[in-house]
Amino acid sequence: MKLLGLTGGIGMGKSAAGHWLERHGLQVVDSDEVIASDGSLRRDEMARRVFGDEEARKALEAILHPRIRSVWKAETQRWRGEGRIAGAVQIPLLFETAAENEFDAVICLACSAEIQKARLLGRGWDEAQIAGRIGTQLPIEEKIDRSDFVVWNESGLDELGEQLERILQELGIAPD
Repeated sequence: MKLLGLTGGIGMGKSAAGHWLERHGLQVVDSDEVIASDGSLRRDEMARRVFGDEEARKALEAILHPRIRSVWKAETQRWRGEGRIAGAVQIPLLFETAAENEFDAVICLACSAEIQKARLLGRGWDEAQIAGRIGTQLPIEEKIDRSDFVVWNESGLDELGEQLERILQELGIAPD
């Protein structure tokens, strides 16, 4: 089974890419959704508290990241057991958590800072929230350099799909 890692900056299209891959027959797990997807955690309140306090954020990450990794790894093992040909894991902090060696290929979703900011403002975030979230991640240029493939995501879903389809073809994974 080919296992793909999807990463990139916040607001750069990881979820859109994951949805496209799912619609084309791949299994996808979103590491942002693996814990407390039942709503038991107030993610907005947690984010408000930790993104303004680096020490609190690091303490929370030390608790969550190992648990998140074990969940997505168990899911990918299940896919292997089912004989799936490919799957993808969306991980915003893929390189930050040293997960790159878990994957056959890493795809980085990227866009310009202007588009990213517009998308995040569209989510209702203010300038401080945007700066706080972006500041916790590696610069997008570093993620691009460390990835096997880059999808430049500024032109809409059709162009996103065309780029992903080319990548899957190069990897020998024919989409549905």
